[in-house]
Amino acid sequence: MSKVSIRKPARTAKAQDAALRAKYAKTADSLLNFAANLGIGLNNQLSASTYGFNPITRVRTLLEWIHRGSWLGGVAIDVVAEDMTRAGVDIRGNVEPEDIEHLERAATSYDIWNAVCDTVKWANLYGGCLAVMLIDGQKMETPLKLETVGKGQFKGLLVLDRWMVEPSLNDLVTDMGPSLGLPRFYNVTADAPALPRMKIHYSRCLRLEGIRLPYYQRMMENLWGISVIERLYDRMVAFDSATTGAAQLCYKAYLRTYRMKGLREIIAAGGDAMNNMVAYVDFMRQQQSIEGVTLLDMEDEVAAMTQPSFSGLSDALINFGQQLSGALQIPLVRLFGQSPAGLNATGESDLRMYYDNINAKQRRNLLVPMTRIYRAMAQSEGIKLPEGFTLDFRSLWVLSDQDKATIATADSGAVNTTFNSGIISPRTALQELKQLSKTTGRFTNITKQDIDAASDETSAALGEAQNRLQIERMANAPDEEEESAATGWKQKANGHAVA
Repeated sequence: MSKVSIRKPARTAKAQDAALRAKYAKTADSLLNFAANLGIGLNNQLSASTYGFNPITRVRTLLEWIHRGSWLGGVAIDVVAEDMTRAGVDIRGNVEPEDIEHLERAATSYDIWNAVCDTVKWANLYGGCLAVMLIDGQKMETPLKLETVGKGQFKGLLVLDRWMVEPSLNDLVTDMGPSLGLPRFYNVTADAPALPRMKIHYSRCLRLEGIRLPYYQRMMENLWGISVIERLYDRMVAFDSATTGAAQLCYKAYLRTYRMKGLREIIAAGGDAMNNMVAYVDFMRQQQSIEGVTLLDMEDEVAAMTQPSFSGLSDALINFGQQLSGALQIPLVRLFGQSPAGLNATGESDLRMYYDNINAKQRRNLLVPMTRIYRAMAQSEGIKLPEGFTLDFRSLWVLSDQDKATIATADSGAVNTTFNSGIISPRTALQELKQLSKTTGRFTNITKQDIDAASDETSAALGEAQNRLQIERMANAPDEEEESAATGWKQKANGHAVA
């Protein structure tokens, strides 16, 4: 089988990109007013604006400094990853409750969700990350077949970011499927924390890309994505600059102009005289404080002092924060931890929209690989999963006690109605109530022994059995009536004889 490589297309894409950056072609496909000199493409300042190339995704140390030293950079990376993994999943399908509990305990013991959380974090930070399934006794370079995972072979996940692996750009996946065109193998670097120089097949990996790029840009990044920091880097700089500047105003909230005798001659002479003057002014600047104390020579004079206004500063900071919130798709109440402003504002709608967005990311990026991980884990634990097995990510919205009581009343009533209708058995009804307890906190005292001891016959089946007994009794009823009638005639005859 011939190998597929992206080396030549990548070089072509880089050359085209360099040519476009060297010569930016202006376009005029919008509103133009030549008399007023308005519109893109005319001789005005707006036409000079464009978008530059700032690939900070390739600067690993800068991204790490942002994540390490900026609280905003840390929140931008960590919040989404933690929200995508903190609630876990519900196992759907015809799976026994004890098997579900067994899988949940196994996921906890193998620290699955913390590993997946780290994978999402470093994918968002670096633009790519892998979570490798550790199957003891199998070669990493071979394709993973879930049915070959033996008892106790699954050992958890190993997280490797894009800088710890080298994708096989000369050998891409050619099999039809979602991985078509991606690297077939990943070679672990020598300085990786585990499996150094190991060759890993793509089927053993959970692969995340951060922000996915179009084709030619993706080739320039060795088929990875880009960091979420790259798109909002300028907005982060603007926000941090504004907040730092506001803090600086608290120390020196004024502007002063000094009249210095012979300043022109000092500057013209340069040398030590000018250096001494600069040192004097710098010393005076450093010693100024909010008390307004300033050291001056007898012949110097403060010509003007302007007190800047703080009005509008808070609005500017809020606007910068809103831009970051929109760029990250994280509401202000979650990003900054602040209470929503405005009459009757609760932030509930913003959080619900955010949680819906998180659920969409979970289903798009995690559903398929997490299903494979759970199947491998079930194989290792000796649990046979049915064909209809699937995962459903739990809701992040926390119910109030009143909401839980309402749901418990409605759902338990539905279970009771279904049971009384003869559709489900007592055992199934208890299983449904036990499953409901995870959401509402009610019916938690239903044990496995209670479920096993309950009948597996529906009330409809029991009713049919009772109907059959009744029919049999009715079939025997004429004989009983004849005996009763004969007994009555005998009693009457004996009565007449006595008389």
